[in-house]
Order: sequence, then structure tokens, then C-alpha cells
Amino acid sequence: MTTIAVIGTFDTKGAEHAFVAERIRKTGHQTLLIDVGTLGEPTIQPDVTREEVAQAGDHDLAALTERRDRGASVKAMSESAPILLAKLVAEKRIHGVISLGGGGGTSIATSAMRALPIGFPKLMVSTLASGNTAQYVGVKDIVMMPSIVDVAGLNRLSRQIFSRAAGAICGMVEVESPEAGDRPLIVASQFGNTTECVDEARRLLEEAGYEVLVFHSTGMGGRTMESLIESGMVTGVLDVTTTEWADEVVGGVLSAGPTRLETAARHGVPAIVAPGCLDMANFNAPETVPSKFDGRNFYEHNPQVTLMRTTPEECRELGERIAEKLNSSLAPVSFLIPRQAISVISAPGQSFHDPEADQALFEALRENLRDDIPVRELDCEINDPAFAKACVDELLKNLGR
Repeated sequence: MTTIAVIGTFDTKGAEHAFVAERIRKTGHQTLLIDVGTLGEPTIQPDVTREEVAQAGDHDLAALTERRDRGASVKAMSESAPILLAKLVAEKRIHGVISLGGGGGTSIATSAMRALPIGFPKLMVSTLASGNTAQYVGVKDIVMMPSIVDVAGLNRLSRQIFSRAAGAICGMVEVESPEAGDRPLIVASQFGNTTECVDEARRLLEEAGYEVLVFHSTGMGGRTMESLIESGMVTGVLDVTTTEWADEVVGGVLSAGPTRLETAARHGVPAIVAPGCLDMANFNAPETVPSKFDGRNFYEHNPQVTLMRTTPEECRELGERIAEKLNSSLAPVSFLIPRQAISVISAPGQSFHDPEADQALFEALRENLRDDIPVRELDCEINDPAFAKACVDELLKNLGR
């Protein structure tokens, strides 16, 4: 029989978690109630006490309780709960986890969920689920469900939401995961403007016997891809879409941070890299673009996404920064340049066609990359099948095929 962990602050939200646990048990699953509250006594009986949770992280609960410092308490439980939950998963004592919370509860529970493997069922019912959840989800597959009303008592709305949440975690636990394949893994980066290239490259790599995982270069996508490379599961990297660096340099909203491109280089994973969508920095709706960019070349991708063309000066910096990252590579890496267009909208006649900016990017790459890093230039657009084939051929060569 499967067991679902119900983790939460039972000093303030005991009745709500008890309700969810009861709904889970009615479906035939067992529950393990884990208390991460600190300021008051739990209102329901936990299976794992707050003292046991704190002890997992070497924290003194009595001292925390005496201080009545909510911030310090949340921090301590956010450090301890991941250790406890990861141990329970490793011992196969739990098969899924659910929590309900406001700010503190969400912080603690999602800290614990982020310590669990991708694919392990994780559901967070939160008052913060409809906002920016990046800090809670991180690079893991945590399902965030809006609580609609505050997690403060049981009423006609909360009972509906909590019941659906209980059903959702039960369904996630009940679904059997397919067996993982034994083909070596390639990870690839993609944007809407490079989809045709990556689709064709994926087809060719699959024909060559690889499994390809594609990540959307939205900041979190790049970070997730880097974390998978870090795990040691990845054989090679098809990094066609490095657009997140444009957001990092220019100040757009989809940056993956200053460590993007470092993981494969540091771990010696063979790769190919291309300048996909470095012609654009990303912003939200037009009215959200900072005023310092007034007068720049913009393109409305959709009502929620505004693209801004990178300048020659920005492109030169992009080339320098990317070269710096690739120069630390411990495994074979190649850079491929499609001279005609680095995105759909940078092609001749399109909104972001700017040969001067592209040339500044290409020159900076040629001038700053290590002499032993090949730079292949093709007289085509990035979504030309010939470019996809060149990327695959170069990656296979770097892999020793």
C-alpha cells in the first residue's frame, strides 16, 4: 500500500491538513503526517513530530520556540524538512507528498519538495500559487495549486479545493511511471524561433540511438537543463538556443543567471553551441518594458511577451561572455554559426534583421574562443535543415561517433 506524506504547520493549519489526510485515506492510501510548525503546539497528532523534523537538521526546537522568532523558525524548518523527506523517499517509506500553506508553510514545504527526485509526486496548495512561483518550484516538478481562499479554516470553498488536491495527489501516486529507457541522453535548448532546427536535430539524434530532452530557454528551462547535466545523467549537449544570455546581459526577464553554459564545460560533457535567439531580449507586456529602453527595436511576440533587438555593442559583449564560458570546457565543444539568421525574425526582411549586430557577435566569438574550439560557419538560417544536420554531425564527432 502506498503512503502519502502530508506535511505542514500543524500549530496553525492542523484541521486543514487533517481534512486532506482523511480524504486521502478514503481512497485507500495511507498517510504520514509531518509537523513543521514551531510557534505553538500542534492541533492534531502528527506521525513525525516537529522535534524530529528539527533534529534531522541539527536544530534545537526548544531554543527556537523560546525565541519566538518566526523567520528563524521557518529558516530552520526549511533546512531540516528537506533532509527528513529525502530520507523517507530513499527508504521508500513515502510515495508522494502534499502540503497546504501560506507564505511560511509554502516556503518550508517546497524546500522539502525540491530535495526530492524529478518524477516523485509533489503537490503544494498555496495562497501564493498564482504569482511568481519560481523561488518555490526551482528546477523541480512541484505542482502549485492556488488555494483561492486563505488556508484558514474549512468552508464551502476550501473543502472543494482541498478535496480536489487530495484527489490529485492520489492520482499522481496511482499512475505507474513507464520504465526509463537505456538510450544515452542528449539535452537540447529551444525557443519558438528555433523549434524547426531542434525538431530536425532531435529526429536525427534519435535515429542515431539517443534520447533527446528538450528544454525551453525561458531562464528556468536553462537552469533545469544545467541541473540535469550536473546530475551526471547527460551524455551530450545540443545548446542551440543560448538566448538566456541576452536577457542576462541586457536585463530581460528570462535570464538563467551568470552560470549558464558552465556545467557541461566543468563536468567534461561534449557539446555544440549555437547563437540561437541572441538577437532578442525578453520582456513581458509592452507597458512593463523599462523606460531606459525607449526608442529600441521591439517586436510583440504575443500580448504577454515583448522582444527587444540586441544592439551591436550588446552582441559583442554576448560573444565575449559566451566565449569565456566555453573556454573552460574540459570536453570537446564546437560553436556553429548560421550566418543568414540566428532566429526566425532576424532573417533578411524580418523585424530583427541587423547584419551589423550579428557581425559583432560572430567576430567576438571568433576572436575570443580558444584556438582549439572549432567555429563552423554555414551560409544558411538557423532553421535550415542543413544547419540542424551540421549541429548533429558536429555533436556526434565530439561524442566520438
